[in-house]
Amino acid sequence: MSVELRSKDEIRAEKRKNRTGIYLISPGLLVLTLFFALPVVVLLAMSLYVKPPGAEIGEFVPGFELSNYATVLSAYWPELLRSFWFALIATVLALLIGFPMAYLVAVRLRERTLLQGILLVLLIAPFFSSFILRTQAWKQILADEGFIAQSLKFIAILPPDGHLTATPFAVVAGLTYNFLPFMVLPIYANLGRLDTRLLEASADLYASPITSFTKVTLPLSAPGIFAGTLLTFIPAAGDYVNSALLGNNRDTTMIGQVIDSRFFRVIDYPGASALSFILMISILILVTIYIRRFGTKELM
Repeated sequence: MSVELRSKDEIRAEKRKNRTGIYLISPGLLVLTLFFALPVVVLLAMSLYVKPPGAEIGEFVPGFELSNYATVLSAYWPELLRSFWFALIATVLALLIGFPMAYLVAVRLRERTLLQGILLVLLIAPFFSSFILRTQAWKQILADEGFIAQSLKFIAILPPDGHLTATPFAVVAGLTYNFLPFMVLPIYANLGRLDTRLLEASADLYASPITSFTKVTLPLSAPGIFAGTLLTFIPAAGDYVNSALLGNNRDTTMIGQVIDSRFFRVIDYPGASALSFILMISILILVTIYIRRFGTKELM
C-alpha cells in the first residue's frame, strides 16, 4: 500500500513539475506566436492577394493568386542571386578578417587582461552607433576624393575616372564591416574556452604551428565559426541599407532593396510579400543544407 501511495505521490510531483515547465515557457511561446508565427501567416496570406479590375493603387483583396510568386521571381531572380552572392563574399571576408582578430584576443592575449578588455571594447564599439551612420561613413571613406580612391588611382589600380562608390565592391565592403562583429564574437567566445595545454602538447609532439592550427585550433573552433557564418550570412542576404547607400544602381541592387521599393513606393503588397516569403524560404533551405553538411554535433 505504501509503495502504491509513494508511486502516486511521485506521479503527482511529476505532473506538477511538467505544469511548472509549461508555465515557464508559455511567455516565450506567446511572444514567438505573436511576433513570428502570426506575421509569417499574414505575410503568406498577403502574398496571395489579387488586384480586382478597376482597383486603385494599393487596393487588393484576399485571394489565392499563386502566379504572384512566378511573376516576381521571373522579374527579380538576378537581385535574389546577387543578394546571396554578396552575402557569401561578405561572410567569407568576415571570417578571414574576424578569425585572426578573435584568436588574438581570446588566445594570445589571454594573460593580458587589460589589453584584452580594450580590444573587446573596440570590437563591440560599432554596436554603439547607428547602422545607417556606419554605412554612411563608408560612403565617405570610399568617396572619389577620399584617401583610398586617390591612392588606388595613384598606383593605377583604379582608372582616373573610376569610382569605388556605387559598385559591388562598396556594397560588399559595407556588408563585411557592418556584420564583422557577428562573426568575431561567436568565434571569440568559442576560442575563449580553448585549453592552451593542447597547443603546448602539439608543440611537444614536434607539430609545426601550421599543423597545430589545422589539427587542434581550427577543429575546436568549428562551433564558433559555424555560428558566426550563420549570424553573418542570414542578415547580410536580406540587407538593403548597404545596397541603397553604397550602391543604388542596377548592378548593386539586392533583394531587400527590391522588397522595400515594392512595398513603400510601388505599393505592390502581394509582390513584396511574395518576394519576402521567397527570400525566407531560400535562406531556410540554404541554412538547412549548410547545417546538414557542416553542422557540428554540439550545435545539432
